[in-house]
Amino acid sequence: GEIIEQLNNSYCSSMPKMYQHILALSFAVDEINKNPKILPNLTLGFHIINGYYIARITYKASMGLLCTYHRFVPNFRCGAQKKIAAVIGGLATEASEILAIITAMYKIPQVGSFRFSKIPWNRTHGEKTQFPFLYQMVPRESHQYLGAVRLLQHFGWTWIGLLAVDDDYGDKFLQTMVPLLSQNDICHAFIFRFPERTYLDEYTSRLLEVLGNYPVLLERKVSACFVQGEPPSWQNLRMMFLTASIVAWPPLEKVWIATSQWDFESVPIQKMWDIQHFHGAITFAVHSKQPPGFHTLVHTMKPQWRKGDIFFQNFWEQAFHCHFNPSQIGEESRKLCTGEERLETLPSTLFEWKMTGHSYNVYNAVYAVAHAMHATLKCNLKCKRFRDRGHLASHDEETWKVRMCFLCPASCVFVQVLPLSVCNDNCYPGHSRKKREGEKFCCYDCAPCPEGMMSNRKDMDACMECPEEQHPNKNQNQCLPRAVSYLSYKEPLGFIFTIVAISFALITTSVLGIFLNHKDTPIVKANNRGLTYILLISLLLCFLSSLLFIGKPEKVACLIRQTAFGTIFSVALSSLLAKTTTVVMAFMATKPGSRIRKCVGKRIAISLVLCGSSVQVVICVLWLSTSPPFPDMNRHSARDQIILECNEGSGVMFYCVLGYMGLLAIASFTVAFLARMLPDTFNEAKFITFSMFIFCSVWFSFIPTYLSIKGKYLVAVEIFSILTSSAGLLLSIFSPKCFIILMRPELNDKGHLIRMEKPGPIF
Repeated sequence: GEIIEQLNNSYCSSMPKMYQHILALSFAVDEINKNPKILPNLTLGFHIINGYYIARITYKASMGLLCTYHRFVPNFRCGAQKKIAAVIGGLATEASEILAIITAMYKIPQVGSFRFSKIPWNRTHGEKTQFPFLYQMVPRESHQYLGAVRLLQHFGWTWIGLLAVDDDYGDKFLQTMVPLLSQNDICHAFIFRFPERTYLDEYTSRLLEVLGNYPVLLERKVSACFVQGEPPSWQNLRMMFLTASIVAWPPLEKVWIATSQWDFESVPIQKMWDIQHFHGAITFAVHSKQPPGFHTLVHTMKPQWRKGDIFFQNFWEQAFHCHFNPSQIGEESRKLCTGEERLETLPSTLFEWKMTGHSYNVYNAVYAVAHAMHATLKCNLKCKRFRDRGHLASHDEETWKVRMCFLCPASCVFVQVLPLSVCNDNCYPGHSRKKREGEKFCCYDCAPCPEGMMSNRKDMDACMECPEEQHPNKNQNQCLPRAVSYLSYKEPLGFIFTIVAISFALITTSVLGIFLNHKDTPIVKANNRGLTYILLISLLLCFLSSLLFIGKPEKVACLIRQTAFGTIFSVALSSLLAKTTTVVMAFMATKPGSRIRKCVGKRIAISLVLCGSSVQVVICVLWLSTSPPFPDMNRHSARDQIILECNEGSGVMFYCVLGYMGLLAIASFTVAFLARMLPDTFNEAKFITFSMFIFCSVWFSFIPTYLSIKGKYLVAVEIFSILTSSAGLLLSIFSPKCFIILMRPELNDKGHLIRMEKPGPIF
């Protein structure tokens, strides 16, 4: 039958932790004894001991399991009437390992229904090297540590406190947690050690020492604390809160996080001490199921039905604050227990209606022992194989994986604002973390991202560059697509240049038409009609060539626009040089005995034009054959734009083209300046001088501007230079003649032209 005993009542009269564990044990044993398919003709019983979380008591109680009649005989197993099939460990880690050490000497198996600590394994042979007869019913506690880290990350708590018992198990807890926190970017602000549970006088002195370190827990920035899930931790915290309230210390107001072993210890303490400090604490729940019949048992329990259960009477008295013994009614103002009190009126902190995870582990542990005994009794040694050390060989072993998850955040309702537990405020997007010298990596300053870089998440260690097709926004917290930029016909600047170029092209065409219609008039004939036509046509093409610079850069446009402009302008400048040179040579030929008279004629003018422009053609051919221009995407000049432009290919050749045009302009300016004193009626030198002055001023200003700006505005400057210099030539040279032809035709006669003034010196 069942054997229920309580060891050493003199040590403590409080209720053992969680009476439901005892119910689960009793319920499982009763089910097995009633089941004819498991252990037929055998009756299971159980023996309950209470170690009170004190190692010495646990050792003594463990030795009592091995002997009968409470006679302790070390190193001997005496008494054959009460055979121990297995031992089911308790909640405390230390108690489980003490039992494992003692029972291992006698090869008594122990089933751990609560303990989560690591068991050393020999990975080579797949065997346990320590505690060979200890079997776990629950996953290792390291899985809960990882779950705690995930929980901290979920709420963004990176600056926490660690609390552990000051013993070997607390050391193991810290040795595991501190590196795990660091690997997941979480820091501990402090480590607080509790005294281990021992005799009252030793415990009191240690607790007083710990209370002196209470201010450490007041760290303002720490709102979350992870506590080693051992019962002494819970007991010590409650003692600290009680002491703090007595001496008027500031409340801690922390969020306590602990593993599943951390729970309320006994009914009287829950009633006697205020536990509001633990409201909002977070612990991990152990997996549980509801065995059939357990719910009915709980609902039908009455004191008179469980007379053999001495724990039940104690639990009932403490839960309902009453006494079954009438002589004790006056004590502590308690009433008489009627036995009709209803368990459903008790809060869940005192009594759980459903089987908890810890109780379910006890239930499974009993069944594991029963099935193992049943298999052993039926075992046929001929069909089984044993390993070298006597362990039964297993088949189809399955590796289990632990999966962790969070409840949907939408289903979680917080009454208050989520507390922060960080060393400093987060570095928001647009900033990066900058480490503080001499402090932990969770404490840092926030530095704005450098120009051209961004950060799109909180607490980034470094800012990063956007992809080439994107750029940071103004706040530098996201990347935006970069706009494609080029001088198009649709934008105002491109549209204006197009209108101006076409307008001047039409004006040039009109001037050419006027000169063709009046080609036989003296003023047209007097200024070398052939060179005039060449100059007007080249100016017309100059105006039209500016349109090649507007629009999206294409391969053909990039190849011809600079070379076409350079060649056409060289023809225009060569024509001006030929006109001024012809005039100078004509006046020099009028001197008696001059040999220049033989050189004056149309051939010298055409030769000058061909020679002047052919040099530019050669330069352009060399440019196109060696390093031709090509369309390019400039991603570096503008942060928020991709500039489509024509890469000149060879900057040297481009400046050679400009340099040669400058050489022609300077030559034309020099000759025209020297010929300015010739008679006004024949002489265009003054107009050419002024036009060359405009040309040189424009293009000498273009070069530094070209070197200082990029993108479509560079193209706009070049178009402006082309249009301005071409318009300067057109208006300076041809507007006076058109005025005479159209407005003062009386001046356009031979009689007026032959009234020459006396020529001045040419050189």
